Amino acid sequence: MKRKDFKKRQRKSSKKRLAIKVSLFFTLSVFLLVAAYAVALQKKAVDAADRAYEVVADRSKSDLREMHVEPATDNVSILFMGVDDSDTRKQGDRNSRTDALLLATLNPKDKSVKLVSIPRDSYVYIPEVNYRDKINHAHAFGGTRATIETIEELFEIPVDYYVKMNFNAFIDVVDALGGIEAEVPYERIEKDENDKNAIHLKPGLQHLDGRHALALARTRKLDSDVERGKRQQMIMQAILKEATSVKSVTKYGDVIEALGENMKTDMTFKEMMSFVEYVKGGMPQVDPLQLTGYDDMSTGTYYWKLDEQDLMEVKNILQAHLGLIPDTSHLTDNRSNKKISVSEESFSN
Repeated sequence: MKRKDFKKRQRKSSKKRLAIKVSLFFTLSVFLLVAAYAVALQKKAVDAADRAYEVVADRSKSDLREMHVEPATDNVSILFMGVDDSDTRKQGDRNSRTDALLLATLNPKDKSVKLVSIPRDSYVYIPEVNYRDKINHAHAFGGTRATIETIEELFEIPVDYYVKMNFNAFIDVVDALGGIEAEVPYERIEKDENDKNAIHLKPGLQHLDGRHALALARTRKLDSDVERGKRQQMIMQAILKEATSVKSVTKYGDVIEALGENMKTDMTFKEMMSFVEYVKGGMPQVDPLQLTGYDDMSTGTYYWKLDEQDLMEVKNILQAHLGLIPDTSHLTDNRSNKKISVSEESFSN
């Protein structure tokens, strides 16, 4: 081999080795950056979870449970509460009313979720005061504990966990995700988080930021609490869809930061991570349920009177989904054939 050709081959081989080294270095750098981001993200998540953690007094578990449940393997329920504890209304957290009540039951075996919205004016028995009143008053009477006990009384199922957020958390989470896609039913000037008529909702499929999403979740003047409940389910599912998309991975840090001091829950960080199993491999099957009823002004105060037969049916569905009673859904085609598209139910005012 000529000396000239040998040197040329040496140069090519050297360039090839350099390219391989650069490629390996780049791959390793990316891996280290991803690993560092994951560690930092987990630390931030743990810190946020610690700040949000709040156990309800005298309640280590539901009285309707014989033992603690494990969210990774057991059927569990979660109560989502949206509260208005803004300075504008001068209510404070303890005296605030729930603006939204969503109850979810999760079945890991079926990878399914039942999601029911409770209209805020529902006339129900509130154990805290031992009489019937609007369900959103329960929180004002006795905070988180009174609300949980009212829900357990209403559906006769254990509430295993709760998540409570105020308006700021809701707005910030939606904004951190870059907004959500949602169907707006009509055009309307709606109140913002400070009760000022500052939000202009436009009809049709819209990309909404946090403030507009909140206004959509709260509006009901042109229809009803039931329709608002459907919108709130739609919004919750839109948030879940956005949060589980690949493009949102880099936004998780902002989402965690957004929750900050504006969320309270009795779930530990480990328990929160258990719920990741529900979205692995895609969205779980979500079946929204509605509580039908009728308007009642017979006492001079407006209430939403729940239809007793429909309430019993919803109770049975939730109890069966938690495995508390045998599942007989295959023997009937009433509610099982009424499944609504993943776009419905509850965030009131």
